[in-house]
Amino acid sequence: MKILIKKATILDPSSKHHQLEKDILIENGLILSIKDSIIDAEAETIESENLHISQGWTDLNARFGEPGHEYKEDLDSGMNAAAQGGFTHIALMPSTEPCIQSKSDISYLLHQSSHNIVDLHPIGALTENRKGEQITEMYDMHQNGAIAFSDDKRSISNASLMKIALLYAQNFDGLIMSYSAEAKTAENGQMNEGVTSTKLGLKGIPALAEELQLARDLQLCEYTDAKIHFSTISTAQSVNLIREAKAKGLNVTADTSSYHLLLNDTLLESFNSNLKVNPPLRSEADIEALKKGLIDGTIDAICSDHYPQNIENKKCEFNIADFGMINLETSFAVANTALKTLADTALIVEKLTCKPRAILGLDCPAIEEGNLADLTLFDPKLKWTFLEKYISSKSKNTPLLGRVFTGKAIAIVNNGQLSICN
Repeated sequence: MKILIKKATILDPSSKHHQLEKDILIENGLILSIKDSIIDAEAETIESENLHISQGWTDLNARFGEPGHEYKEDLDSGMNAAAQGGFTHIALMPSTEPCIQSKSDISYLLHQSSHNIVDLHPIGALTENRKGEQITEMYDMHQNGAIAFSDDKRSISNASLMKIALLYAQNFDGLIMSYSAEAKTAENGQMNEGVTSTKLGLKGIPALAEELQLARDLQLCEYTDAKIHFSTISTAQSVNLIREAKAKGLNVTADTSSYHLLLNDTLLESFNSNLKVNPPLRSEADIEALKKGLIDGTIDAICSDHYPQNIENKKCEFNIADFGMINLETSFAVANTALKTLADTALIVEKLTCKPRAILGLDCPAIEEGNLADLTLFDPKLKWTFLEKYISSKSKNTPLLGRVFTGKAIAIVNNGQLSICN
């Protein structure tokens, strides 16, 4: 298959073509030629106003429903949603039913997702059945393709167990991804603790819950001299703690979700259960701290935190609705809209490409002749309205319908395939 990309501005600091407008010819999954002008009548041609191209976007934090909850999202619909959002690589959380906790589970996901344009990277459960009591066979899963280990939205309350897990993972350079929420402090919370939660009469989830757990895990990281990644941090103090840890030389990385850069807790006055997420939407001060942390490098990556829920789990009383929103199709648009006046497009793209790949230990091939064509095409200035027709996910739990965004994925190229975004 031949693909010709016309007049695309290349955003890739590792390429000699960085920030130059070029034509790119791709054949059999490889970049054949990069020139000022290429003509090839046999190639499928992609042309678009203000077309930009980068290495393929990588998401650190998504979840599908397969196995067990395929009615929310199966592998096919999830990878379609990823492709529509511009992602060529997805790190998949293990919170299915049963959860992903054995080498056969990892092999199943890799087999079922093979030959897709989107590369799937399974994350294995850190503890058996995600109960926080017994460490899983991490090494076996690692040997069979597990990219990292996490209990997803469940924090490890047992400090000794977390210490042992960090030490054990060092033996094979495994990555542990920690979600920070001290369980008792956050227990039964519905939204961010603050003025709005008080006004609405909803039990709050204090910022302290995240910060207590994060501070503990940072101490364990320092004690064990291990590496750790913090998923979806959301508070200003969390940013400060990670900044201090990096200054001390700890092997620490972190991400935040794109929607935590745009949406604040006052929006929950609408009682829209699609805004009920975990970690909760925080204050405007927290949002500003997250943005600053991204710009100064404290926060390494932006993720989607894609969490599909069926309508029965969302269209109900707020206090019994499940947490989570879908965001694969909108993640870039949300981040770009939130950051467009503060950061240039190259920095935003960096948080979606080589930064998350470095965390996962994945290659990030430069946009150069002879290299693999693993690419995302996008328009960072395109204004568009997010409508239901743009949703490929089986679930529709998003509060973003009807919003106008700036920036949209146009297409992806990977594994010798092309997918055009709708």
